This record gives sequence, C-alpha cells and structure tokens, in this order.
Amino acid sequence: MDLTGQLTGDLASLSELQILDLSFNRGLTGPLPQSVGRLSRLISLILIGCGFSGRIPDSIGSLKQLHKLSLNGNNFTGPVPATIGNMLNLYWLDLADNQLSGSIPVSIGDTPGLDLLVDTKHFHFGQNQLSGTIPPRLFNSNMTLVHVLFDNNRLTGTIPSTLGLVQTLDAVRFDRNSLSGDIPSNINNLTLVNELFLSNNEFSGPVPDLTGMNSLSFLDLSYNNFEATEFPQWLSTLQSLTTIMMEQTGLEGEIPEEFFSISQLQTVNLRDNQLNGAIRIPSNYSRQLQLIDLQNNSIVAATLAPEYTFQLMLAYNPFCQSPDLSSPYCNIQQNLGSSFSTPVNCDRLRCTSEQILSPNCICSYPFTGTYIFRAPGALGNSDSFKVLQDHIFDRLRNLTLPVDSVSLSNITVNEFGNLQMQLAIFPAGEVNFNRTGTSMVSSVFSNQTYKPPDVYGPYTFDANFYPYYDGFIRSRNPSHTNIIVGAIVGGSILFLLLVCAGGYAYYQKKRAKKAKQQANPFVSWDSHGTGGDVPRLKGARFFTLEELQKSTNNFSETNNVGSGGYGKVYKGILSDGQIVAIKRSQRGSMQGSREFKNEVELLSRVHHKNLVKLVGFCFDKGEQTLVYEFIANGTLMDGLSALHSEN
Repeated sequence: MDLTGQLTGDLASLSELQILDLSFNRGLTGPLPQSVGRLSRLISLILIGCGFSGRIPDSIGSLKQLHKLSLNGNNFTGPVPATIGNMLNLYWLDLADNQLSGSIPVSIGDTPGLDLLVDTKHFHFGQNQLSGTIPPRLFNSNMTLVHVLFDNNRLTGTIPSTLGLVQTLDAVRFDRNSLSGDIPSNINNLTLVNELFLSNNEFSGPVPDLTGMNSLSFLDLSYNNFEATEFPQWLSTLQSLTTIMMEQTGLEGEIPEEFFSISQLQTVNLRDNQLNGAIRIPSNYSRQLQLIDLQNNSIVAATLAPEYTFQLMLAYNPFCQSPDLSSPYCNIQQNLGSSFSTPVNCDRLRCTSEQILSPNCICSYPFTGTYIFRAPGALGNSDSFKVLQDHIFDRLRNLTLPVDSVSLSNITVNEFGNLQMQLAIFPAGEVNFNRTGTSMVSSVFSNQTYKPPDVYGPYTFDANFYPYYDGFIRSRNPSHTNIIVGAIVGGSILFLLLVCAGGYAYYQKKRAKKAKQQANPFVSWDSHGTGGDVPRLKGARFFTLEELQKSTNNFSETNNVGSGGYGKVYKGILSDGQIVAIKRSQRGSMQGSREFKNEVELLSRVHHKNLVKLVGFCFDKGEQTLVYEFIANGTLMDGLSALHSEN
C-alpha cells in the first residue's frame, strides 16, 4: 500500500490484535518499538520486505502466543534476540535477508535460546552476518525442525554432529559460510532431507558418505577442500536425485554409466575436478536430463546414446584438444538458469500505457513480484515451470481470489544460490485489482497460505508496489477526460454568465488600465493574488520562480512525475511543508499572457469533485506555471494535464 513512516509505541494500544501484516511497504522505516512485546494476543507478526532497521527488540520474546514471526527482507542489525527462545508456540521463524550479526543464541542457565524451540518447524536465517561457531546444543533429538537455513553468513568451525539428531529435517543449508573440518559422518541419518546445500565453505576430509539419504533430490557440495576421492558409488543409489552439484570437490576416476540412468536426474555439474577416462551415456539415460557439465576434467572420450536431448559440456578436457575434432561439446559455455517464459499468443495484440498482456490475451495491470525459492529440489525445466504456474493459478482460484491467470518469467539462480523468477498475477473481470484484491493476493504469499509443489521447497515472495487502482486508471481513460472537460466547460459557461450580469460597470471602470494590463495582466497582483481593483482569486497565490525552483530542487528530473505536449509536471515541497504538483509550460506551448491570466482566474473559482485544487501560479521571468495540490500516484494530475494540453 506504499505506507511510509515509523511505528510508534502507540502500537501497544491494539491490545486485542492477533495478526499484524505490514509486508511489502518499503517506506516503513526506523526501529520496531519495544512496545510490540505488549501485544500479548498476537499470533502472527509479518513484516516482510519493509525498511525497518535497528535491533530487534528483546521484548519480542514476550509474545508467548506467537505462531509466526517473519521479519525477513528488512535492515535489522545487532544480534538475534535470545528471548525468542521463550516463544514456545512458534511454528515459523524467519529472520533472513537482514544484517543480523553475532553468534547463534542457545540457552545457558536462565538465559533462553533457540534450542528451546522444540516445536518450531522453520529456522530461516540466511543472508545475514551471523558469525562464530554453530553451537552443538543448537540441535537436539526433541526438535521437529523441517528447515534449517543458515546460508550466506560468516559462520566458522564445524557442523556439529547433533544436527544428525534432528531426523525430521527436510531442507538443510549451510552454504556460503567459512565452515571447515570434516562433515559429520552421521549426517546420513537425515533420511528425509530433500535438499542439502554445503557448498562454498572450507570443508576438508573425505567427501561425506550419504548412503541411505534416499529422499535427497538436490545435493550441492561444490567449492570445498575435500580430499581426492573416487567418484562415489553411492551417488548412483540415490534414485530421487534431480540435481548434483559437485564442482571443484576433488573427484577422480570414471563416472559409472548407470549414474545417468537415475530416472529424475536433470542437472549434473561436475566441472573442475579430475574425472578421467571415457564418459558413456547409456540408452536408458534419464529423459529429464537437461545439462551435464564436465568442463575442465581429464576426460578423453565420449559415447552418447542416439537422439540425446540434453546439453553436454566438455571444454578443457583432453577429448577437446585434438586439432581434427570439431564437436559442439567443446564450446566454452556457462550453465544454470532457464529461458522459460509463459507463452502469450495473441495475434499481435498490443497493450497501451503500463498494461501487460495476460496469457488469456487481456490487457490489464497485474500484481507482480519476485518469487524466490530458498532451497529448491531442482533447477527445473520448461515442463516443471508450466506445472508450477498452473499450480499457483489453481490454488489462487480455489481460495476464491479474483484471478484470471498467472505468468512466470526471468527464471535464474541468483548470487545467493536461490532459484528466483518474476511472477505476474492478472485480475479477473477488471483491468486492475482493487485494494482488497491486492491485500488478499499478497497475504496469500506473505502468510505462506500458498504451498508450492514439494520439489520447490521453502520460498519467500517480494511483492512490488501496486499503484493501479481506479483513480489511477480513470486519469488515463479518455472517457473520464471527457467528463472532466465537460464539467469545466459547463462551469465556465455558468461563470461567464454570472460575470456578464454584474461586470459591465466594472469593465467600464477599469478600461483606463487596459493598455497596461495587456502588456502584463499580473502587474497589479500582489503575493496574495490581489491588488488594486483586479478581482480577488479564491485561494490561489502568486509564486516567484525562485520559490518554485527551491521547492523542486531546481526542477530536478528526480521530481518529474509526468509530462505531455504542454511541458512537464514536478512534485514540489513548499516552505510550509505542503506537497504540490507544479505544471511548467514549455516554450512552444505557452499561451498569451491575457489567456494565461484568464485560465488562472477560471481555475481558482471552479470547483468540482474531478478537479484538483489550484494552489497558485507563477508568471515570472517568462514562466507560465500552475501549482496544484498533489494527489498521490498522479490520479487527477494527469487528467488535468491532458485537459490543459487539449486547450
């Protein structure tokens, strides 16, 4: 909703509040007040994607009924409050994508810690600045955790063997830290884990034996300091694997051909190792295969099944060093990412303005955002993304939301190892959502009401601000412009009749001043829009050019909120703090001074619900400028600007 400002201590007066969701308002800044801890009935506190900063208050631990705490995507600093360990009803804990620092808090004596949260299912702490070692007592066999995400931090030391006690785990991420030592041998006790990310650390010792982890679909052990190891035979036994990432892990020997027969296998990245011998792809290879990256190894030969459809990369292998060999496998290539976009076939139909063409060939204003999967079970392909798209649409319609269609685009793996894509949700029956509609749609994602297919794992959604409400659209609709024009014409006729009825004598009296005012009709107006016997303007004041330059930072382009044939419109802040819209005519569109004076007089007197209020004008140093009250999103400004360009 584009809310701005700070939360104050008055928040505590909402004593019966159970759900507070202010997500996706980036203008909400400053600290989270200590008084939030007095909202004793709160069960959901969701502040995703705002601009909050400072420390998370310790008082938050007083929210004993809280079920969901989502503070991700802000600018919080300082330590993770140990008092969170008092929130024993907590199901969802998400503090990711902040600037939190310090160590992971665990209980010591009377001091609480995260290890007390035995019924919590989600620990999401990725993309922070947490440091120190992972405390062994962080994990215990009483825990029911499903997600443990500590990626993209500054953690050191080893992974404690106590992690293997939490056998309910589904997704584990400790990648992109500075962890070292051996990976604990009991990690293969985690037989329900689907996604295991341990890349970009300093692990040493042998490559861990993951025999028995039969649910594993995504494995990333890349960029560590493992000992030289023969290609693990147990990899071929993990029949749920979709993605294997073991880039630069010290692998040696040949890859057994049965490995490529794992039925769900999609992506294989084994580049920068010492794999040798021949690569053989059997005829029963996985028909899901999209990519096999074996660049920079010691492979000397390649035998492929006929009519293969996957991409094979063998650059920087002896196989590609023969001067007589010309093979597409030897091209230097990058991997990862997808070019999938929802197909739209609408016979050259084009949308105007800021509308987007939906998959159902309807021009409208969709609700959009970045959909981020934090521990995907696969990097996906066109078929799987189409399934995801249909799944989102079906679930939104099942929730009776006013949705016509959805589309996915710009799918890639970002710098944090997350799978991200752009999601657009199109309104049903209208060209835009109303405020209730956007609130309902966004809350489905901020509250995690929508659950994607299991293969995609945990996610977060970063919604874009949605300005396309009725007033915004009406100002861009020609039919509404006609209404505005009609209202002004009718008002002008009435005004002129009234003026004619009593103005004859007034005109005779002022005829002596006519010549002077023809040269400059504003010459006798003072800073209040009055002077001599010139008619009084109703509320409109005179501005100097210097005043308007100061209010717009010298008509800076950063303050430009619109333009047209008449010139440009700037947002300005007057010396008294009032926000205004300043319509500055360009040289080619200026009217005569007399006509400009008449326009100012007219606009200062005519009032209509479809007209913004005229605050004042500037006729100074060759400028013809009108100053209006500012309407957020330009809803009526643009309509009035269109009117002026037609006149």
